[in-house]
Formats: sequence, structure tokens, C-alpha cells
Amino acid sequence: MDWIYSNDDPLVKTLIGCVVIFLVIIILTRLIGLRTFAKFTAYDFAFTVAVGSIISSSLTSNTSLVHATVAITGLLIVKYVVSTLQRKYWHLNDLISNSPLLLMEGKTIFYDNLKHGRIQEEQLVAKLREANVLNYDQVFAVVLETTGDISVLHKSNSNSEEIFDAKLLAGVRRIP
Repeated sequence: MDWIYSNDDPLVKTLIGCVVIFLVIIILTRLIGLRTFAKFTAYDFAFTVAVGSIISSSLTSNTSLVHATVAITGLLIVKYVVSTLQRKYWHLNDLISNSPLLLMEGKTIFYDNLKHGRIQEEQLVAKLREANVLNYDQVFAVVLETTGDISVLHKSNSNSEEIFDAKLLAGVRRIP
């Protein structure tokens, strides 16, 4: 039954660690800013996984809470510096971040872009349904975002005279 519970398990230490690490993350997130755990780029994802690993390590091994706090703080500082540099130097942003990819424009589906984004046509159609698109005449554009999400830009109905602002597609790649 040791695999369920052992008298050697540091349960109180783990519970105290949970509270301390939770408070540290809340405080650091408030200091660093809203984008701390955002899902924007590959490096955002890597950062989130790294923080999760540090938290797990500190709660389930002999890693001290101070060590975990220093590691998380270090990662947050690196993330803050990289985010600041990304805003200042667009070349760095191009190296770190993916660009959004156009999957559909009007009634035209870009099959090469679907293939490049590893998106099946059925998934595209499912996203159109989720966006309450009733027919392809309503579609302005469908974009595979840098986060992996798919955005559907569409009219409220086929007969609508709504105007599409092309600025919404600024920075979106048409060719993979």
C-alpha cells in the first residue's frame, strides 16, 4: 500500500510549498505583467512548461522553496527581457515568434497553407461552424494564429454590407 500512501510522505511540507509557490507566482506575475503566462509564442509555451517543471520539482523532491523561487524569478526576468527586446527589435520577434497564416480568404481555401499548418479541411469547416458561418459567402478570412488558434473573420449574414478592414490581416502570411 506504499504506492497509495507512505508515512514518509512529506504531505505538510508539500501543502506549505503549494501555498508558498502559489503566492510567489502571484506576486511575480503582478510585478512582471499580464503577459507572463500568455499563450502567444513557442517561447511562451516553453516558459510555461519550465515553470511547471520547477513547481513540480520543488513540491515533489528535495528542491528547496528558495531554490524554486530563485529559478522561477530568473525565468520571469529572462521572459521580461526577451519580451522587451521583441518589442524593440522586430528581427528578434521574427526569430522567436511564428507569423499567422491565412487559411481561407472569401470562398477560397488555401490548401497548401492548410497542409503547412497541419490543419485538415474538416477542422477548418468545424471552425466555420463554431463561428456560426452559414455559408462561404459570409467569410472574409480564416487565419491560423501564432498560438495555434484559428480565427474566423466573417459577416453576420450573407446579405450584409459589412466592410472588412484589410488591416486585420497585417502581418498574416499568404504563403507558408
